[in-house]
Amino acid sequence: MGGEVKSQRCLALYRIEGGGAGGRIFRMKTSWSGVFPAVTTQLNRDESINLDATAKHLEVLIESGVKGLVMLGSLGENTFMMPAEKIQVMEMAKSVAKGRVAVLSGVAENSTAMACRYARDMAKLGIDGLMVLPGMVYKSDPRESVAHFRAVARSSDLPILCYNNPISYGVDLTPKLFKELSDEKTLVAIKESAGDPRRVTDLINVLGDRYAIFCGVDDIAMETAMLGATGWVTGLGLAFPKENQKLWDLMMAGKWDEARVIYRWYSPMLHLDAHPKFVHYVKLAVQECGYGAEWLRMPRMPLTGVEREQVLAVLHKGIRTRPAV
Repeated sequence: MGGEVKSQRCLALYRIEGGGAGGRIFRMKTSWSGVFPAVTTQLNRDESINLDATAKHLEVLIESGVKGLVMLGSLGENTFMMPAEKIQVMEMAKSVAKGRVAVLSGVAENSTAMACRYARDMAKLGIDGLMVLPGMVYKSDPRESVAHFRAVARSSDLPILCYNNPISYGVDLTPKLFKELSDEKTLVAIKESAGDPRRVTDLINVLGDRYAIFCGVDDIAMETAMLGATGWVTGLGLAFPKENQKLWDLMMAGKWDEARVIYRWYSPMLHLDAHPKFVHYVKLAVQECGYGAEWLRMPRMPLTGVEREQVLAVLHKGIRTRPAV
């Protein structure tokens, strides 16, 4: 078993094992740029996983031009899934992708040991990479956060997108901490969700191009792209994949006037990604656009009353006025 880092932005890993169907596990080369949607795990009304519906949605996303799929992140309701269910979701995603795009799994476990074990499970499964969160429940201090990410990085040879979301998880991975972690070669990218586009400039000033930087909050996608982000882990792009991809392509081409037209149309919906109920809101958006259903796992429950009406009003206006792309 082995892997070799080709650059900070690209990791190609191959592994041959005995047994199984031919005994071959292949991980595709991952280019750390472009749109990597954080995919919802589609559920039935009884909260069971709907693998078929999730697979159909993945096909829509791949056809739109995304470069990767982030499964079992926050939007994928990772922490509400049983271990066996996570394996089922990841096996399905890898089967659907067929090497056309990179497939990443979120790593959101309560302890560092559990996160390391899950990372090793994903390596055995042949998943292309990981999106690693801090330990759940307990809010680690900086020393503990660095130790957690080091341990997970060393537990497998998989490339890692580090997820920094201090607003939701109470742990801030600052540029200084990423500098301390820069000797871990499998830490290759940062999903920056601090909600402040100034953080992108701070990261680049401290770290140069050591890590690929991904926007992690939809409603500052243009701002972070202008400042140097080369990737976008999107939520609302699940509901508007063509428009989302067009916006990204225009921004990467420097066509800012054309991009602004789409961004201004899109922004009221992108704000839904920056709310404590973003999972509810994005799943409802996916449903209203015909790509899935709004069903959630408790304690989350579908929206009701005025809140539901307000979110639907935003979505339906966006659907009615969507630009031709």
